[in-house]
Amino acid sequence: MRAVVAPVLIVLAAASHAAPMSDLKPMAFLAGHCWKGTFPGGQQTDEHCFAWMYGARALRDTHTVRTPGKPDYIGETTYYTDPSAKAVRYLYIENLGGVSQGSVESADDGLVFPATQYVAEGQSMTYRVRWTRQGDDAYEAWSEAQSPSGWSTMFKLVLRRGS
Repeated sequence: MRAVVAPVLIVLAAASHAAPMSDLKPMAFLAGHCWKGTFPGGQQTDEHCFAWMYGARALRDTHTVRTPGKPDYIGETTYYTDPSAKAVRYLYIENLGGVSQGSVESADDGLVFPATQYVAEGQSMTYRVRWTRQGDDAYEAWSEAQSPSGWSTMFKLVLRRGS
């Protein structure tokens, strides 16, 4: 058993330090770190922790919104390269039953998440997001929702890199 375990551990350790697939490279600055921001009012926080998966072939984002006196809102996103679409895609699932699927595009100053649907309890919402880098230690997350009268900001939040 030991002879089998040691080589497997070596392979797993090497995979955790592998270079990301080329389509995922624009997201590499996020990997291995948690990023946290505080919403206006100072009570609610949003934290995203990113880790490579499967030898840097996918990126996991564990997302937690904390509000004093309420249960945490938790979600997980997996980003991956979809060779048939020639795009980076994602799947988001959260603890309240909501799901979302979409794509991510690289921009000069960050990442763009084009309009897609969030679906929960039979209801859907169209939203779009932009993450704009602010140096190496922060990014601004800007989330908008579409209504019959157009796009409106749901929130803008600066997330700073922790450990």
